[in-house]
Amino acid sequence: MIKSQIKAIVDSCFADGIERGWWTVAATGRYAIEVPKRDGQGDFSTNFALVAAGLDKRKPRDLAVQLAGLLEREPMIERVDIAGPGFINLFLSKDIWATVLAPIYEQDHRFGQTDIGSGQKVLVEFVSANPTGPLSVGHGRNAVLGDTIARVLAAAGYTVQREYYFNDAGRQMRVLGESTRARYLELLGLPATFPEDGYQGDYIADIARSMIEREGASLQNADISIFKDQAQKAIFADIDATLKRIGISFDTYFNEHTLYEDGRIDQVVEVLRTKDLVYEKDGATWFKTSELGQEQDRVIIKSSGEPTYRLPDIAYHLDKFKRGYDWMINVFGSDHIATVPDVLAGVRALGCDDTKITVVLYQFVTLMREGKQVKMSTRKATFVTVDELVDEVGADALRFFFLMRKPDNLIEFDLDLAKKQSQENPVFYVQYAHARLCSIERQAKEQGVAVVEAAEALSRLVEPEEYSLLKALAEYPQLVAGAATDLAPHRVIFYLMDLAGQFHGYYNKHKVLTSDAQLSGVRLYLCGALKRVFRNGLQLIGLSSPESM
Repeated sequence: MIKSQIKAIVDSCFADGIERGWWTVAATGRYAIEVPKRDGQGDFSTNFALVAAGLDKRKPRDLAVQLAGLLEREPMIERVDIAGPGFINLFLSKDIWATVLAPIYEQDHRFGQTDIGSGQKVLVEFVSANPTGPLSVGHGRNAVLGDTIARVLAAAGYTVQREYYFNDAGRQMRVLGESTRARYLELLGLPATFPEDGYQGDYIADIARSMIEREGASLQNADISIFKDQAQKAIFADIDATLKRIGISFDTYFNEHTLYEDGRIDQVVEVLRTKDLVYEKDGATWFKTSELGQEQDRVIIKSSGEPTYRLPDIAYHLDKFKRGYDWMINVFGSDHIATVPDVLAGVRALGCDDTKITVVLYQFVTLMREGKQVKMSTRKATFVTVDELVDEVGADALRFFFLMRKPDNLIEFDLDLAKKQSQENPVFYVQYAHARLCSIERQAKEQGVAVVEAAEALSRLVEPEEYSLLKALAEYPQLVAGAATDLAPHRVIFYLMDLAGQFHGYYNKHKVLTSDAQLSGVRLYLCGALKRVFRNGLQLIGLSSPESM
């Protein structure tokens, strides 16, 4: 919005300076337009003079003076200051900021959406939890992070596909079948040996009990695959129901076993072998990752003949490339940090552009109650499940708290805080801003106060808090675009919390509905814009926007 207009003005003045012979084209596209972090440094700042001076071997302040002279002619710009070694600070005319309001009303639900990703096809793979048990709190953070990344990318114009990689092959599935069979036999009163590393938790017994209800004792000599398939089906139905509770669905599911059935696992090994990147040692098959920039070689097929995670992951990513995505995003827990470079090396060795793959690694979650860590063990499983967390704090609080930190930061999830119905709770604080704005509109309707949007009347928005709110509203589209390109959905949370703080402060200091009909109408116009941005921001991160609280 306004920032893009300022950039266009600076770009035009830059081009004008080239024609005058003041500087060369070397700085094209290299300088930045930023919002200063400190008061008194203007509405926008550019480092143009510093960048151009370095490239043209000139003094930065000399170039700054020349550019400032061109910028001062622009009607939008009230004043230009040169600071420090050559930063150029721009102070805009006050009436410019109110022009942000009309587009918010015109675009309504679309305000904040951009087209920077237009024409680009993106695959976001997330959750991808093994179907061996309920979703843990760690899986919950993955789910919310991946889903919100997909949401902000879609808002930025990318064509987004959400995919769940279904780990339905390998040793863990065999152990799941053995665990279910053992519980099945135990419930029938028959001898059973529970696998040493079997899956604990009452959910396994619940699955076995349902099998007895359907099949009786007829499966006591059945193949382990029967138990594996039944357990997998039941667990995935549970995972799907949990994800729906927190507003998450997928466009596609990719089954790992198809990589084996179609021979794509073997094809990867053979191609690597033809490139002399595979060898045998101690009965295992090794991948020469040391020749591809890694510190040491890695086993891709164990001596037992079972592939390690790296091999099917490489084959899976080859399939992604064949499907023609421009950008492939994986959301993984930090425990994958060791395998990611090896998978990327494999993709690269097989002729694919691994720069099209971005891996978002997230840290784990600690649940806190009364200042103490909650033990991660419950009746249903050996860990706290997402369902149990939703039952306690609600889906909105769960999503908000999971997004309150950057992915690479640990989260201490304060259960007591998440349940508070007060402004101490950041979720309540933000949602209450929207509810308060809705309440103001209801009161205005009851009192017969009409919105005033005439340009000449908007000049009455003169309070410092009003200028701050207008500037914040103007930043929203750029905020969403940056959150998308940098895969940083936490920025939306930070923005909403800051906007809520500004609005609550404004509300406590200034009456919206006063005896002055025109002033009330103009402030009501501002409040309507704020309500729309809060609603759009909350919906963007998958939260509700209550009209009363």
